Amino acid sequence: MPEINSGIFFALTISIFTVNLFLFMRWLFLLFISFSLTAFAQDDILAKEYLKTGAFEKAIVIYTKMYKNKPTSSYVIAQLVACHQQLKQYKEAETIILARLKRSYYPPSLIDLGRNYDLQKDTINANLNYNKAIKSIDAMSSYATTLGQKFESFSLLEEAKTLYLKAMVLYPNKDYNIQLARIYGEQGNIEKMFASYLNLALKKEAYRDQIKRYISDFITENGDDKNNILLKKTLLKNLQVEPNLFWSEMLSWLFIQQKEYKKAFAQEKAIFKRSVNDPEITSNPLNRVIELGLITKNQNEPEIAIDIFNFVKESVQDPIIQLTADKYILELQTSIASKKEYPAIKEAYETIILDKRFPNEISEIKINYAHFLAFYLDDTKAASSLLKKTLEEPLKQINLAKIKMELGDILVFQEKFNEALIYYTQVQRRLKNSTLAQVARFKVAKTSYYKGDFIWAESQLKILKASTSQLTANDALDLKLLISDNKQDDSLQVALTKYAKADLFAFQNKPEQAIVLLEQIKIEHKTKTIIPQVLLKQALLFEKTKKYQDAKNNYKFLIKNFKNSILIDNALYNLALIDLNFLDLPEEAKKGFETIIFEHLDSSYSPEARKQYRYLRGDNIE
Repeated sequence: MPEINSGIFFALTISIFTVNLFLFMRWLFLLFISFSLTAFAQDDILAKEYLKTGAFEKAIVIYTKMYKNKPTSSYVIAQLVACHQQLKQYKEAETIILARLKRSYYPPSLIDLGRNYDLQKDTINANLNYNKAIKSIDAMSSYATTLGQKFESFSLLEEAKTLYLKAMVLYPNKDYNIQLARIYGEQGNIEKMFASYLNLALKKEAYRDQIKRYISDFITENGDDKNNILLKKTLLKNLQVEPNLFWSEMLSWLFIQQKEYKKAFAQEKAIFKRSVNDPEITSNPLNRVIELGLITKNQNEPEIAIDIFNFVKESVQDPIIQLTADKYILELQTSIASKKEYPAIKEAYETIILDKRFPNEISEIKINYAHFLAFYLDDTKAASSLLKKTLEEPLKQINLAKIKMELGDILVFQEKFNEALIYYTQVQRRLKNSTLAQVARFKVAKTSYYKGDFIWAESQLKILKASTSQLTANDALDLKLLISDNKQDDSLQVALTKYAKADLFAFQNKPEQAIVLLEQIKIEHKTKTIIPQVLLKQALLFEKTKKYQDAKNNYKFLIKNFKNSILIDNALYNLALIDLNFLDLPEEAKKGFETIIFEHLDSSYSPEARKQYRYLRGDNIE
């Protein structure tokens, strides 16, 4: 083995020692830092406990110690100054602030100094220092945000506003409209608040949805509300000065909030027509028109929705968009048609389904047509035949599943429950964990409930309570409670079986037969726990058949005689809506909404009840 040169050996030894020493020192340094941070945190926690109890002298002792260790910490200085100010020790606070300024020029400390004078009622020196802080951004733009936040933290809104406005003039790339809007809102200057929010939204499209949410807190559904009028005037004024599409889009949005859908449609038509001749507009405004159509459809405004989708159909050459428009138009026409209008709807469907170019899109129209045949024309044979033939076409899996779901519904309509369960189960198994699979499981449970198999229905509903689809989960919970609450009260389940039959009549679009059977349950099973549910279900059917006074009587009976029922808030809310929308009794409606707000705080109807109540009371939101 060769000998190692002694010089090399010595050098290696020294190197290893140096490395180890460095690692050891680094470890000591990290340990010291860790210990210091821990001690700092513990001291801060203790000082804060003293602050909570008003023991400012004790807090000062701790913060003074922390200040000596970290004399440049803005946090420690702020806490120490605040403690001295609480004890009216303004000279001590001033000494600390001046020391901070002497150590290094830090403009936010000028605000601290000014506020210290303010607390002593020395407005001259206070304003002098505030102005110095504002002037500091002439040379240092980086402090603008920090200074503004500092002014706001002391509720010095005028000073904050002055600073933000100056910063935006000096540095055009900076935008403080959102801060200014917040300040104007706090000051009650709603007009300038709207202007600031809108200016930001005009410049930065990414902020638009957020700003709509902010603005919506200050307006109501009432177009005559003071703030609504103010916003409308602001938008119209901007539109006259600068014909930017953004102002028209915001005006349309305002009309939608006010449920003035015809006015919104007029705006959207104007936006669309202008976009056709403007090559600089890259977005597709037709999507906005379609979205408005869907809003009006969901808000139960079928006539306006039909006009919108007819406009869509006439404005494009794209056959798929035209088919989609046709689908919605026929759905909406069906919902408001009288029986004498059914042949024309049938003819329109027959014409459309002849189109062979787009099988997946046409299959959805065939589903609607089959539903129309079964539930409106009572032609279940033709409906089933149409869907079974469509199942033979080369369609996407999701389209095949939708067809099977409708086929199952039609079989339930025919009371062929076992066959319906086969189709629902196929969807449930083929599209596992999807929303449609969860709906299919719910339909399995509902079908079992219709046929009187309450135990199996309940077992399926227990699984669905955890559904990722909130709507399915809520429906499942409601049905489960209906079954579990009433099967114990009625060992033979006679009333529950009759109720399920009435529910089936309602599903089969036979409201009158359902109403008669529910009336029978009310008479023959008046002591059973199912009666509140019967009253509610019957009231909803009365509403569907436009018998609003009968619906009102049911709701009032439920409210008066079943005060502990979980359906009380449903009855109160529905009754208030009837009084408001159909019986022209706004004062009675207001009392109903008020009862929900103050006596049913945990009700899911509370937010909407509060909104309606404030509207009826004529509140202005500021």
